[in-house]
Amino acid sequence: MQGEKNVDTRTQYALAELTESAAGMDPLELFGQWLAEAEKSGCPDHNAMILATVGSASISSRVVLLRSFSDLGLIFHTNYNSRKALDIERDPRAAATFFWPSLQRQVRFEGKAERTTVEESDSYFLSRPRESRIAAWSSDQSRITEGREAMEERYERWSERFEGREVPRPEHWGGIILHPVRIEFWQGRNNRMHDRLAYERFGDGSWERMRLQP
Repeated sequence: MQGEKNVDTRTQYALAELTESAAGMDPLELFGQWLAEAEKSGCPDHNAMILATVGSASISSRVVLLRSFSDLGLIFHTNYNSRKALDIERDPRAAATFFWPSLQRQVRFEGKAERTTVEESDSYFLSRPRESRIAAWSSDQSRITEGREAMEERYERWSERFEGREVPRPEHWGGIILHPVRIEFWQGRNNRMHDRLAYERFGDGSWERMRLQP
């Protein structure tokens, strides 16, 4: 490609506002409200988040699906041999971003991640479709493959191996929880005067809220 391609666009944001009184002091409760509103409004993959991790040589990001959350943090599941899981094993610092364009909203999480309990991983794995459980065994995630056909042949071999019996969770697959220490909410507003509320967590688990300039 030669030459600069101008992709600049201008959108006026005017759907809603974010006030301190409406936000409250519990950012995870507010996140739950926004997530529910994103689902209700029909946002595609409303639980999709961009997860950023710190590698040995660089920072990388990818889209993963949030599976559950609580006061402790955000839970997603993955192959523990994947790049993101290995990054977290080396350096637990991570960040996640949710963006719902139709609602003109964004939420950012920063914190440290670690594996969830074996019990949590087992419970979620058994709730997955059988085909997805087999795929967890057949895929060496992030590894180079000879081609699509080789992947499908490997899947069929594992499918035959588990024919007629339950598919257990492989040890290399499970949950990861991101414990947030900072959460920021962004609501688009007119003239780029956006609403930004940030929350930072103290050691006792309480939160401090502050308004940021756009």
